[in-house]
Amino acid sequence: MPRIATFNLENLDDSTDARPRLEERLPVLRPALLRLEADVLCLQEVNARAEPGRKRRSLFALEKLLEGTPYASFDRATSLGVTGRRLADHHNLAILSRWPIQACRSLRHNLVEPLDVTLPGQGGGPSEVYKVEWDRPLLHVSLELPGERALEVLNLHLRAPLAAPVRGGKRPGGAWSGTDAWARGFYLAALKRDGQALEARLLVDSLLDTDPAALVAVCGDFNARERETPTRLLCSAVEDHENPALSPRELIDLSEHLPAARRYSVLHGAQRALYDHILVSHALVARFRGIWIHNEDLADLDALVPGEASPKSSHAPIVAEFDLD
Repeated sequence: MPRIATFNLENLDDSTDARPRLEERLPVLRPALLRLEADVLCLQEVNARAEPGRKRRSLFALEKLLEGTPYASFDRATSLGVTGRRLADHHNLAILSRWPIQACRSLRHNLVEPLDVTLPGQGGGPSEVYKVEWDRPLLHVSLELPGERALEVLNLHLRAPLAAPVRGGKRPGGAWSGTDAWARGFYLAALKRDGQALEARLLVDSLLDTDPAALVAVCGDFNARERETPTRLLCSAVEDHENPALSPRELIDLSEHLPAARRYSVLHGAQRALYDHILVSHALVARFRGIWIHNEDLADLDALVPGEASPKSSHAPIVAEFDLD
């Protein structure tokens, strides 16, 4: 049965100053990808670098990772940087598909404009205006399934819940100058994360407007748990909007089908969190057959020695199986 998977590779990079080196990561990451046996694979945090003698960037690290795997022959789509013209240096999105990619869009502020937010100045000074923009685009592809049916896949990597920079907010060395500065930065970060989730939700609504029975999957690193705002916004559950007539437009978080003890993709010591998700439309959940989170040997962020990095990703891959016949 066909499988859809998502995996944050965590700074996949082949540069000489990457730590750990790509050569150390390949023997760990490649078997993790093969184990997924995915037909559609959504990847986050794929870094790029310039080709020798050219300004064009290429995903050299991803090419090396896929060598010798079935994914090397898959159709591929990648996101663009903030300029919308070429790959970014860091944290690109990629979708690999066994089925043909019929259309691809890298969206950033296509449906939601940047926000101008006025906040009090540092230490009670004059108010300051900040432009709230998404750190990364989202990636949408339309795949041609057998029988000429389309599968709509969105790949997301929302901003982490870490305070965004504010003017005069940090001291030399990186420490925040005050709780008021940190709070303003944290508020801006929340707007970035929630705003991009809104843009993704509006894209899903446009797909369902065109075809109420559309097969839609929203995958990726939301940097948010199941009941946090970005996930709730994307799901648009009846329990939130209280209109049963809109239930066919709800997205279902497939992790709900897992036991609570297995429902995590990130590990911080004793804290287990599900930041990575696969959400699907009603038409697609009707074809759902199973889901797995490969978190058995997940790297514990609290166990890492300061200054060192694990060749593993700190995110567990998630794979869901469907009957698409």
